[in-house]
Amino acid sequence: MADRNVIAVFGATGAQGGGLARAILADPEERFLVRAITRDASSAKACALARLGAEVVVADIDDEESILRALDGVYGAFFITFFWHHLSPERETAEARSYALAARSTGVQHVVWSTLEDSRRWVPLSDEEMPTLRGRYKVPHMDGKGESDRLFSEFGVPTTFLLTSFYWESLIHFGLGPKRGAGDQLVLALPMGDKRSPGIASEDIGRCALGIFQQGQALIGKTIGIAGEHPTGAQMAAAFTEALGREVRYDAVTPEAFRSLGFRGAEELGNMFQLIRDFEDYFCDSRSIASSRSLNPAMQTFAAWLDRNKERFR
Repeated sequence: MADRNVIAVFGATGAQGGGLARAILADPEERFLVRAITRDASSAKACALARLGAEVVVADIDDEESILRALDGVYGAFFITFFWHHLSPERETAEARSYALAARSTGVQHVVWSTLEDSRRWVPLSDEEMPTLRGRYKVPHMDGKGESDRLFSEFGVPTTFLLTSFYWESLIHFGLGPKRGAGDQLVLALPMGDKRSPGIASEDIGRCALGIFQQGQALIGKTIGIAGEHPTGAQMAAAFTEALGREVRYDAVTPEAFRSLGFRGAEELGNMFQLIRDFEDYFCDSRSIASSRSLNPAMQTFAAWLDRNKERFR
């Protein structure tokens, strides 16, 4: 036990961090120990991790001193920010800076930074076909993370940049799943046209992160994109039809129509889908299914994930 390296997992009670913490604890080769970082050690999820053998440590990612304490003596760290808790890309950038400085100060040997591309690399703020949000962003939850990547390099932190994909759980949490249309028909409305969209089960992101830590130094400095599958909207509707036992029709709404739906995050997600639709080849090619499965052989397809979660759509 004393010889096993410790991985500090921030957001250990969340989707990505929780997936990584559980993957480390379930690893039959027992290559790492997990230090589960959370704001509330008394939460049900934190207590469950402790029962499985995790060391649970309290820290606040907006407090650099608590990050420093959480990283004391660890080999590796999984860093993640939480845009949907506060909707501030500027706050994400500040948190990434604190992470990078703390990792440098404590000598962390391998960081996995959960990130996304800065959409402004493809769509400048002057492009009026996609509205600018919060003054200087196109897809804020992507742009703040992508803008922060440079901090880890500038501070000399040994980092693997993990490009995630659209969580299929978002179909549940944002209410994007099939809705009742005319008569008894169900309709899946997404602004993707006939294009593919990289997606993943959130639990699988953590399992991929473990695969990166297992490869160690070979992936430092690399950008690794992951996805479980690249389904089209029509293919997702067909999977829903099979899982729910009712016909689900795909409606390829426009990004403008999607942005006007009015739910929290509609504009943001409308821009995200428009970006992926318009630059389909890049987003799919940068998230190879084969290389993702090499990190996580248990990677779920959309149909497999949906079969496990279909009751949540009934």
